[in-house]
Amino acid sequence: MRLLISALIALLPQALWAGCEGTDLRAGLSPAQQAALTQAAEQTPFPEGNRWRASRGDRVIDLVGTIHIPDPRLDPVMDRLTPNIERAERLFLEANAEDRKALERNLAADTSLLLLQETSLPELLAEDDWQALAEAARSRGIPPVMAAKMQPWYLSLVLALPGCAMDLMKDGGGLDARIEAVATEAGVPRSSIEAYDTVFRVFNEEPLEEQLDMLRLGVFPEATGADLLVTTVNGYFDEAHSDNWQVSRMMTFAHLDLPEAQTEAMLDEMEDKLLTDRNLAWIEVIEAAPEDRLMVAVGAAHLMGESGLLNQLQRRGYSLERLEF
Repeated sequence: MRLLISALIALLPQALWAGCEGTDLRAGLSPAQQAALTQAAEQTPFPEGNRWRASRGDRVIDLVGTIHIPDPRLDPVMDRLTPNIERAERLFLEANAEDRKALERNLAADTSLLLLQETSLPELLAEDDWQALAEAARSRGIPPVMAAKMQPWYLSLVLALPGCAMDLMKDGGGLDARIEAVATEAGVPRSSIEAYDTVFRVFNEEPLEEQLDMLRLGVFPEATGADLLVTTVNGYFDEAHSDNWQVSRMMTFAHLDLPEAQTEAMLDEMEDKLLTDRNLAWIEVIEAAPEDRLMVAVGAAHLMGESGLLNQLQRRGYSLERLEF
């Protein structure tokens, strides 16, 4: 799966992007590509904005699109968010600290969630394909012998980030973690908006051949990966989520030597699995919460689009107000 980089960042362990030197790809887009970005944004509900307030009667929901990596630009953001976090009656996160620990225990107890059990990638792939993947893994500090046993979908996620980010992935401090820390200190109840193993179940249920297709989609050249990461993070702070999404799609089409229709179908399937389906489940969780004052802090890509949380709330009678991020 070459899920668009913006969504992948939201799923991977936290990484410190400042170690990456790359170019913001938006500056080099052709006029036709710029026009395509503009058209896509015009056709996308809520294409911009990291911070919103939804109101319906006595109910107020503060929504924050997060990024799971540390950045000094988050410091003034936290200054603005802290009073709202402390006033919330419940905070929803993609996964709270307790569930993240439970996931770690589960992964340690059941290696099949991440590792192939009866075969290996060199046995499943053509020699040239495996050697390209092995080199990509090696450049990210992952021994090929370890990569050879990874579930294809998981390796594709890992290889979505360039090696410069992989070197620093153990550092925390992303916006979601900082929001949760304030909520914990203030005694605000913290809930996961979905089961902690949701993403693992979604992809482990995929047929192995489809996972291998995802994996073939998953490796950009190192320099291109760094450029995409820098572009995505800059786009996040510009609050331009539709643009981020479309730039990632453009780069994927340029990178893959596949028929355009096949690439389109693969990307659409990933969008359905990692955004649309989860968004539709999350809105039910939000609506079922008994509290009137909520904060929802989830990956920024989950806010935009037809199935995005903002559009769904508006359809359910909420008034939406964009706030300063």
